[in-house]
Amino acid sequence: MAQQTVTTEDFESMLLDSFVDNEPLEGAVVKGRVVAIEKDLAIIDVGLKTEGRVALKEFGQAYRDGQIQVGSEVEVYVDRVENAVGEAVLSREKARREESWVKLEEKYNANERVEGIIFNQVKGGFTVDLEGAVAFLPRSQVDIRPIRDIAPLMNVSQPFQILKMDKRRGNIVVSRRAILEESRAEQRSEIVQQLEEGQVVDGVVKNITDYGAFVDLGGIDGLLHVTDIAWRRVNHPSEVLTIGETIKVQIVRINHESHRISLGMKQLQSDPWEGIEAKYPIGAKFTGRVTNITDYGAFVELEPGIEGLIHVSEMSWTKKNVHPGKIVSTSQEVDVVVLEVDPDKRRISLGLKQTLQNPWEAFAEKHPVGSTIEGEVKNKTEFGLFIGLEGDVDGMVHLSDLDWQKSGEVALDDYNRGDMVSARVLDVDVEKERISLGIKQLNGEGTSSSAGSSSSEAGEAGGLRKNAVVTTEVIDVNEGGIEVRIADSDVTSFIRRADLSRDRNDQRPERFAKGDKVDARITQYDRKTGRIQLSIKALEIAEEREAVANFGSSDSGASLGDILGAALKGREEK
Repeated sequence: MAQQTVTTEDFESMLLDSFVDNEPLEGAVVKGRVVAIEKDLAIIDVGLKTEGRVALKEFGQAYRDGQIQVGSEVEVYVDRVENAVGEAVLSREKARREESWVKLEEKYNANERVEGIIFNQVKGGFTVDLEGAVAFLPRSQVDIRPIRDIAPLMNVSQPFQILKMDKRRGNIVVSRRAILEESRAEQRSEIVQQLEEGQVVDGVVKNITDYGAFVDLGGIDGLLHVTDIAWRRVNHPSEVLTIGETIKVQIVRINHESHRISLGMKQLQSDPWEGIEAKYPIGAKFTGRVTNITDYGAFVELEPGIEGLIHVSEMSWTKKNVHPGKIVSTSQEVDVVVLEVDPDKRRISLGLKQTLQNPWEAFAEKHPVGSTIEGEVKNKTEFGLFIGLEGDVDGMVHLSDLDWQKSGEVALDDYNRGDMVSARVLDVDVEKERISLGIKQLNGEGTSSSAGSSSSEAGEAGGLRKNAVVTTEVIDVNEGGIEVRIADSDVTSFIRRADLSRDRNDQRPERFAKGDKVDARITQYDRKTGRIQLSIKALEIAEEREAVANFGSSDSGASLGDILGAALKGREEK
């Protein structure tokens, strides 16, 4: 009975030992020995009935350094104990991945850097060996700026930051750029602490854009804006700077939070705007060069750093609606007159036309009122004719000054554009740039005076004098006013819309019709030219003043309506 018990115990122990010795190896990392190397394969014995084959490239840097030789001990992952041909299926790559994954997870959770080697290029980036685990390095995460040649970074151990890990899928994404940015931020912070606003430093032009240039100050870049390069106008930074050039700049402003630095070159030079009012007094004439042309005018450089603007309205006496580019051209030297200086806003207003004589003044000097001129009909409007005169100015013949006998609209049909006509100068207003002409005045006044009487005598005989009240007949109505003929004469005149009534609401030409009798007051009468201006408004104002003077006083208590009513009643009784 005792012999049987001992035998059973021994058998159980032997059975357990056999289970331990023959524990399944599949899915585990085991140690093996390289027994042979055939071409690009290593034959490895892991203690099974047969050896397994592992590609040498799976050993990574160890293979490239010549550490894998016959007799070397290595750790491999057993995929299968025996395949279809009776060999063990082994993997060094999976073994290294299993070994390093736990370490990588710890560093990823602690946000620590890891060492790796870029060993291959794939679509969209590169593969990195992280001590056995293969990670993906996107192309955008290689460097801060895009780099063309990746060769110097290949097969070199360097730090990386793990961005993402997925153990189930076996994916690891790393970044080299994050390491560089962190180092750069630390470096920038140290450099910024050493800089001060107003400090003058040397820098190297690193990049040029349309709006300025980036200057390397020794590990940190500063922006030199195009407006801070020089006091004069700089259209593009490349006109003054070249990449790689060493320049001296002043630190204008530092943002310690964003580490942005603004630089200036012109600040190292004297400000040309100091004492500008004494250098360029108003009314003085200077010569400058056109630097820029816009829709609203042209900029003229008077000296380096000092520019003034010729507004389009100050370019020509006669060309009002012309683009400045048709009057001046870039780089052209022009004479200008200083119109205004604002040192606070750094603005100088210039005039181009002021260097030439005012054509209206020249015309008035050469052709005084009453003289006869000749010109071409430039345009016909509902108000009259525009006649082209010397000096590139125009004069206007109003409808009422076309003919003594015909109405304005009828007389207007007798003229066409291009016709050469003679006219008399009636008035020249230099400030308003207006020249009034008359054609009918060349044929006398047109009054029914005797043949031997002078024009002044005829005017006085007919009661045509300034401030006289005359009765007229409406002969034409248009939007601008009414044309009338003075009763018992052939004298015609035009009453403008603004002179139709004292009340603005009644200044409507449509209130009148042809044949209506209207009283008006002569506001202007030129005996020499025979020109007459009439106004209903002036008559109403004069009658109101007379009524107030005759029928009311400041202490009478009568309203304006009572006063005007009494005045009108008195007028009717007369």
